[in-house]
Amino acid sequence: MAVNSPNSPRQKMINLMYLVFIAMLALNVSVEVLDGFGVVDERLGESSQSMEERNRLIMEELAAYRESNPEKADAWYQKAIEVRSLSDTLTQYIDALKQQMVRQADGKRGDLNHIRHKDDLEAASIVMLSPLRGEGKKLRHALDSYRDQLLSRVEDPSRKALITRYLSTAAPAGGRSWEASLFEQMPLAAAVTLLTKIENDVRLSEGEALASLLQSVDAGDYRLNRLNAWLIPESETVLQGSSYRARVILAAEDTTRRPRVVVEGASAEAGDDGTFTLTASRSGTFPVEGYVELTGSDGSITRRDFHSSYRVIEPMATVAPTLMNVLYAGIDNEVSISVPGVAPQEVSAEMSNGSLSRRGNLWVARPLSAGTEAVITVTARMAGGETRRVATHTFRVRTLPDPTPYIEYRDAGGNPVIHKGGSIPRRALLQSDGLQAAIDDGILHVPFRVTGFRTILLDAMGNAIPEVSDGSRFSARQQEQIRRLPRGSYFYISGIRAAGPDGTEREIAVMELRVN
Repeated sequence: MAVNSPNSPRQKMINLMYLVFIAMLALNVSVEVLDGFGVVDERLGESSQSMEERNRLIMEELAAYRESNPEKADAWYQKAIEVRSLSDTLTQYIDALKQQMVRQADGKRGDLNHIRHKDDLEAASIVMLSPLRGEGKKLRHALDSYRDQLLSRVEDPSRKALITRYLSTAAPAGGRSWEASLFEQMPLAAAVTLLTKIENDVRLSEGEALASLLQSVDAGDYRLNRLNAWLIPESETVLQGSSYRARVILAAEDTTRRPRVVVEGASAEAGDDGTFTLTASRSGTFPVEGYVELTGSDGSITRRDFHSSYRVIEPMATVAPTLMNVLYAGIDNEVSISVPGVAPQEVSAEMSNGSLSRRGNLWVARPLSAGTEAVITVTARMAGGETRRVATHTFRVRTLPDPTPYIEYRDAGGNPVIHKGGSIPRRALLQSDGLQAAIDDGILHVPFRVTGFRTILLDAMGNAIPEVSDGSRFSARQQEQIRRLPRGSYFYISGIRAAGPDGTEREIAVMELRVN
């Protein structure tokens, strides 16, 4: 993992500002210069936060190595945890020293973010150098101990040298101690900035130690020689008005080795690019679960599980004539509802002015009343689990048209014949089951139940003789009259009452028959 250089332009600028302000302090310049230490302190704090974020990312990478191969990475990860704990403890101690200095100068309510006596020359000396407190000596010992513990965990010589330089507590020339050279007669603003600089050095040293531990993890089992970007969509079918969602990943792979792919408990024949094929033999939503195994150079096997799902839909096309958006009240109307790209079981629908239910691969709409439109609303559950409305369709609702009366009989060959008027053999009339009625116009086929009718025959004098049926069947008197009719005579069937599946009864058209 790349580590930010401690000698970056930004860090050089902060160090230069620090030196400039120290030099100006030596010249005993104005109080406004002391305010500048607040700026330096703020920049140093920002730099510490940036380094702490970098260190956090290194820890995340170490945690990832530990998860993938705990046997190799766990020891280094535990050392990194110890380094983080030591660093946090030390920076918390340094922050507490800042608070002590500010309260020494500004009182018990002193606020580190709003220092009032920045030019106070005694607070730092009292806290850090007085015999009673002597926090400066404690800080030096804490830094020495921290440095030694980091060096014991780091193997890279160059990083050891950096850590030693960052955390040096060597006494300067002149016989004064390290802590006296930093805090004796030092204005409060400068002393706080010095402690922030030490915090910054601690975080820098922590970063060097963590980077060294990361490099110590044996992550070289796999030599990855190709880097690819992959786009993984949630679904390649997107409905208008919804969103296309996909995940972009950067994947490294070893083209010299082919991993073992296991899908649903069986080895899959994967191509050079890892592609495998599953047969979609039926519609529905199906899970895909398995794992990939890759053997390392030392013989160890790394396994990664995967899981996903896919949907299989039947080939479909929706064809609907624009002039036939009609439903009939009181009866079951078959309706085909489908959403391309969505499995049938993920589609649901509801209807106003009636009921709508699923029947196999079709839907059955049963409107309540004619004259009021029926609106079917279709919803679908999409690939991401979101349920959204995909369509609404409005149907006109009409009353069933009148059925056509007919007489059904069998010809000499035993074949059924439907007779709707005109010439009919006398034998067929007498052998039929009576009168029937149905709507059968090539679009609808709806049977009705005939509840009664009357026949009107003309006698020799031309008088009309009506006779009432026995329900849907010819009565005995009607059959007797038909037997007596001369060949070629006409008679009529009127007053036909028929009850439909919608529960209504109506009188339908008259039939004219001629007896052969």
